Amino acid sequence: MQDGGEVLFLDGVGEVVVSIGRSGLSLQPFHPELVSSCWSSITLQPKLENKIKFSDVYAIELLDKGPICGPWNTRTAIQGKKNIEMHRFVIHGITRTRKRPSTWVPCEYIFGHKDLKTCKNWFERLMACINNEGNRPKNLMVFVHPLCGKGRGVRNWDTVAPLFDRAKIKTKVIVTERAGHAYDTLASLSDIELKALDGVVAVGGDGLFNEILNGILSSRYKASYPPTPEGFGYFESDENCEEQIRNGLNCSVRTPDSASTTFPGNSSKCDDHEPLLSTSQPTVLEIPSQNPSKEPCTGDQDHLVSFPNDWFRLGIIPSGSTDAIVLSTTGERDPVTSALLIILGRRMSLDIAQVVRWKSSPTAEVLPTVRYAASFAGYGFYGEVIRESENYRWMGPARYDFSGTMVFLKHRSYEAKVAFLEIPNTNSLTASADDVTGAQPLQSRHKKSRKIICRTNCFVCKEASTSGQNSEDEITDSSRKICENPKWVWSEGRFLSVGAAVISCRNERAPDGLVADAHLSDGFLHLLLIRDCPLPLYLWHLTQFTKKGSDPLSFKFVEHHKTPAFTFISSHDESVWNLDGEIFQACEVSVQACRGLVNLFASGPEV
Repeated sequence: MQDGGEVLFLDGVGEVVVSIGRSGLSLQPFHPELVSSCWSSITLQPKLENKIKFSDVYAIELLDKGPICGPWNTRTAIQGKKNIEMHRFVIHGITRTRKRPSTWVPCEYIFGHKDLKTCKNWFERLMACINNEGNRPKNLMVFVHPLCGKGRGVRNWDTVAPLFDRAKIKTKVIVTERAGHAYDTLASLSDIELKALDGVVAVGGDGLFNEILNGILSSRYKASYPPTPEGFGYFESDENCEEQIRNGLNCSVRTPDSASTTFPGNSSKCDDHEPLLSTSQPTVLEIPSQNPSKEPCTGDQDHLVSFPNDWFRLGIIPSGSTDAIVLSTTGERDPVTSALLIILGRRMSLDIAQVVRWKSSPTAEVLPTVRYAASFAGYGFYGEVIRESENYRWMGPARYDFSGTMVFLKHRSYEAKVAFLEIPNTNSLTASADDVTGAQPLQSRHKKSRKIICRTNCFVCKEASTSGQNSEDEITDSSRKICENPKWVWSEGRFLSVGAAVISCRNERAPDGLVADAHLSDGFLHLLLIRDCPLPLYLWHLTQFTKKGSDPLSFKFVEHHKTPAFTFISSHDESVWNLDGEIFQACEVSVQACRGLVNLFASGPEV
């Protein structure tokens, strides 16, 4: 030991003085004159810093006795040898690159010592430090989609599975056999079985994640229907509106037991699903013993798991066609980065859109059906592209380009009425029904506000979250005003598309997403109304999404409203919605943002 540390041999560097601090491992060269040239050139990581943070260490292993490499680029060999046989242990951490800070790369720090007992002692001390890092998962259920991306799901899981094994995380892996498989499995789990898990991971695309989301929330999230404007007529306002608004601006009666909460299964295929089996049978699971870190469960409790909560998280290892959720929440479409975020237990809240279908067609009876979406709900152009693409599934991901072109050339518009709840200071931008012949940027008619992009430790999301916890009087006052005088704004006419973005919806075709400044957990939807316009102008609008830094919403025929809830009514017999890539037929819907309803294994894109 020297100056509170101990001398160990670091592979590629030589002797270093190592000491354990509160948040990490401190390193200092024992022979600075020998390693000054090699301190920045160590195997599997770029520049070696003076500290290894415990929060960036995902595993520690005790290795067999073997060779340790001495300092690089030096003429002096320590103890007369460059390679020395030593007892060893390895720290598995992460590193980032300056060009792509959102990409996480695994790296290794191999330490050695001539005394086996010393190595074991360091291993045990470091394991204790890592185990003290909270929020790291121990038990996960993993759904792997075998057909998404021409087998990319299976290949990606095979790539990252060793990382989970190395981190000693138990995984119950289920390879989906049909559309609706994940939904049926999760919906059939008891709360005690779900309580034994720390989270569920989707190895697939946005569609598989949507299936998992709905399977978990379908019977466990008890909430009111979204607020609706006067005259909508399906239910009356609840007397406890103020309390409901605190929990997400829900101003309607509680969901009745007769409400239908369904998932289309193999009758409605998504981006990631194929009709592998025609039957729908729940999967029998062997769930590991209950996680000891959680409070004991008793059979007398009806609902052991409710949402939102602090412990349960969802994860995605991207393997789909667009992976908009992963790109919007991590900044990278990289399976290894997503796997490391899950292993290290990163956590962030994610808004979810609750979509209630009142009628599937104008002549259908009123039967409320509840669905949830994590990224986007779209009608018109967006819905027709998904429906059209089902005819060309054999084309793979290229079917979206082909079907998008087909739907675009048809240039269909739809008569509809939309009402959204206007909240002060949300900067809604509107356009009149008659003012759709040009593409004059909105900033010429409105003062353009600076866009605040959602990043790691986003202050907008934190402010929204803490305001709901700490500013009790402020929430009460605003809730009372909304409940007593809700301001609904109607917009009606012919629309090419109606869309609601929960998050930015970034993807490789749209680097800034549909709404560049949408936030992950602020409790708002971004309602996009695209009015009927000449085909060239619509093409101009769509091409702006492909250009980074452009403003595709700055056209006269585009309305952009930031709102917690909206209602949609159409008289079209075949009204189709796109919910995270899933087909959902509905002509009357009400939608609301459920703030921070689920937790994600993510931390936001890094700057």
